[in-house]
Amino acid sequence: MVKVLTPSKNSATSPSTVAIGFVSGILSGVSRAGLTAESLLEHAEIATSLLHDRKARIPVARYAALYRLINESLDDEAFALFSRPLRRGSFEFLCRAALSAKTLEQALERIARFMHVVLDDLDVALEASGRAAVIVISEEQALPVGPTGRVFAFEWLLRMIHGLAAWLVADPLPLDEVCFPYPPPLHAADYELVFAPRYTFDAPRLEARFPVEWLALPVRRDEAALRSFLADAPASITTLYRRDRALALRVREHLRAALPEHLALPALAHRLLLSPRSLHRRLEDEGTSFRAIKDSLRRELAIDWLTKTARPLGRIGADLGYADAAAFYRAFSTWTGSGPREYRQHHGHAGGASKRPA
Repeated sequence: MVKVLTPSKNSATSPSTVAIGFVSGILSGVSRAGLTAESLLEHAEIATSLLHDRKARIPVARYAALYRLINESLDDEAFALFSRPLRRGSFEFLCRAALSAKTLEQALERIARFMHVVLDDLDVALEASGRAAVIVISEEQALPVGPTGRVFAFEWLLRMIHGLAAWLVADPLPLDEVCFPYPPPLHAADYELVFAPRYTFDAPRLEARFPVEWLALPVRRDEAALRSFLADAPASITTLYRRDRALALRVREHLRAALPEHLALPALAHRLLLSPRSLHRRLEDEGTSFRAIKDSLRRELAIDWLTKTARPLGRIGADLGYADAAAFYRAFSTWTGSGPREYRQHHGHAGGASKRPA
């Protein structure tokens, strides 16, 4: 049964919900693939009638469900917006192309080259202009969707590139200004929360600016982190609002910095100057939870320590907060399908001196 969602009154200041314009955009290409927006909305528990309400908003969790449903139904991670589909797995290959880069500049250049290979319609480039670095997205040929789909194509591609770049260097990388190559959409009031505090429209091409010195930031992620990142998708790549992305990152970094101490939700909420209830609600609205972030971090660290160090299994389990070896074994087997000892033997360090300090 479809749940009728009530539009939010605080449309421009409600990051726990998504403007209906983003929903219309993500649906704008599905008919090209023989699907109907109505059936997809019903399965995602979003009332079709909301598409006709310009002020309507839906919970972020429902948007994430719709995002996942379209990807799976179309086998196209770009929602049939472009002349060629981006088959499922494209985003993973993009991540892997950038993961071994040394710096943000090198990572963005690899991302641009990857998009040049898989996209005919839009071209991505990295430029420098004075003290600013600029992510440029230009239209190479007309997109096979209408104006709503064209707007969403630019929005989605910028968010994906910027979100991946921020994850790679473990920094929110707030943009200074974005110029968009189309008239203001009906949901333009959300752009300050989604993209940047300064934005303009009707530009000849999309330009997203940030300080040029950030190009030297080192890429901090590795294979273990990537596995966790991809396992958390689509929540990790569908969150629209900068405030929520920054909060999830802060929760994760606080948990990691506190190790071997293990912060409970109330203690972490206190550090973030939030009530436990507010922290729980904001993470839930984002499509994740304190427990999910904590488990993701545990999974990443367990794989990292098993494959790159000689740290004893008992110490790894204890450092991750498990009461005993059996509890750690059960959790790790759930994540990977094998026990920690077997995983180390097949994928990493089997013993002796560690490859790097633990």
